[in-house]
Amino acid sequence: MLPIRRDIKVELPAERACDWHEQGSHVTHFFNALSLLFPSGELFFMDSVRHYREQIHDPELKRQIQGFIGQEAMHSREHLRYNDLLQDAGLPAHLLDRRLRFFLDFQKKHFPPAFNLAITVALEHYTAILADLLLRDPSRFGNSVAGYRQMWLWHALEETEHKAVSYDVWNSVIKPGPKRYLIRTGSMLFTTLGFWLVVFDFHVRMLIADRRRGGHWRGLWQVVKYLYGPKGVFPRIALPWLQFFKPGFHPWNHDNREQLQRIDGLVQDIERTRAAAAK
Repeated sequence: MLPIRRDIKVELPAERACDWHEQGSHVTHFFNALSLLFPSGELFFMDSVRHYREQIHDPELKRQIQGFIGQEAMHSREHLRYNDLLQDAGLPAHLLDRRLRFFLDFQKKHFPPAFNLAITVALEHYTAILADLLLRDPSRFGNSVAGYRQMWLWHALEETEHKAVSYDVWNSVIKPGPKRYLIRTGSMLFTTLGFWLVVFDFHVRMLIADRRRGGHWRGLWQVVKYLYGPKGVFPRIALPWLQFFKPGFHPWNHDNREQLQRIDGLVQDIERTRAAAAK
């Protein structure tokens, strides 16, 4: 699967940055909190994979790495633009981004490259299973504002397209054996704790900064159902998360490449939305 770099610019109405999701501002800010992770997070992913590029001798994997880096760069750029809208709306987007960047820069400087690659592999699994849920279940976005919905679907499709690249790099450069398995799975446990703590912290800070909007009890109930209810995000990603711990795991064991047939149609929808907004 060769990832393709697409220069996508999504129409994001600034006035809807805090309430673009059909289920209200509390669910909106869950996704906004995720968006805050991507500019620095994508840079971390690119650097972790790029570090090993010269050790890769398979021409096909080298091309996949190039596509992976190109896609992640586009995601970083668009999420920076998205996050600027959050900052302009009075939310502490830039402050939180700086804090995350400081932590990730410290990790890149002081931790072994193999550990950083293992963290990238774990986080790429998270983005892949979340992407799969968003793509399989139209109710995740419903009738949310078109530009923001398109932003997340585009990101989800490209995360699916390159979901195995960092894993294949890992398998190519790390010596096989029990140690490789233990580092990979241990990194997933470490990542799970850190990732969701950061998302929770950013989500709460978004809600506090936007507290004048009101409707908090109803909003909290909506976001609890959305995340933890029987059909919520966490119950539905639990099994795919556990599959990462299989000794013979590979991201394409769950073959959902049929979703990639949607990319061209989505790109056309994005262009139509931008054209309509420009009138």
